[in-house]
Amino acid sequence: MKTLILCGGIGYRLKEETEFKPKPMVQIGGKPILWHIMKIYAHYGFNEFIIALGYKGNYIKQFFLNEQNMVHDFTLDTSTGDTKIYKNNNSDNFRITFVNTGEETLVGERILRIKDYIPKKDENFMVTYGDGVSDINIKNLVEFHQKQKTIGTVTGVHPRSKWGLLKINDNKMATSFIEKPVLKREWVNGGFMIFKREFFDYVNPGEMEHEGLKRLIQRKQLSINIHEGFWHSMDTYPDINNLNSLWQKDPKWKVWKD
Repeated sequence: MKTLILCGGIGYRLKEETEFKPKPMVQIGGKPILWHIMKIYAHYGFNEFIIALGYKGNYIKQFFLNEQNMVHDFTLDTSTGDTKIYKNNNSDNFRITFVNTGEETLVGERILRIKDYIPKKDENFMVTYGDGVSDINIKNLVEFHQKQKTIGTVTGVHPRSKWGLLKINDNKMATSFIEKPVLKREWVNGGFMIFKREFFDYVNPGEMEHEGLKRLIQRKQLSINIHEGFWHSMDTYPDINNLNSLWQKDPKWKVWKD
């Protein structure tokens, strides 16, 4: 099953980072967050990716084209240009199709534009965003989707508050302050989605993916895979700092082995 990773957005809230590179290439622990996402899927055997490119898409292409020369020893014959790569046991096993879906294209249309890259024999394909990581079990997600038999499945996760929250007693006194807690009573779409090919019929050019999801809801064709474990998006500079700190101390999304 192929996995589409949406990597075309600009990332306005991270302008100092994204002025020169696309948001999925912002580094966590010395590697782009896009790489971390791909490692999660590949750990469960899903290593065929379609990357929907847009803003500064060539940056992503160059990273993967040049990475093997950066991380492996190699011999270069300067007279012929021939290169011999000495790959180690930690080599990534990705098969990637890069698709230019336009710089200003909305997400729904980006999904439409990769339709021809999903083989007609494939009943399902996966979709996720290029800025969120999780300790989700992808095999369990696939099994859930197949059991539900709906056109679409999205992963429901608890969002993290953008603000610190105060608790106040009856005397109007603060009893605690919690810095940007996870909101346990709320749910958001955390990405890590699966769709049948029929989903292409629910999305129109020039719109966001949310419109297609709303149409599935109207038809009772959208299932929610509840994930109570770790999930973290990268929308702000504090998010980058937090993810880098977690990578050093406790990278909960690192389900793969080195």
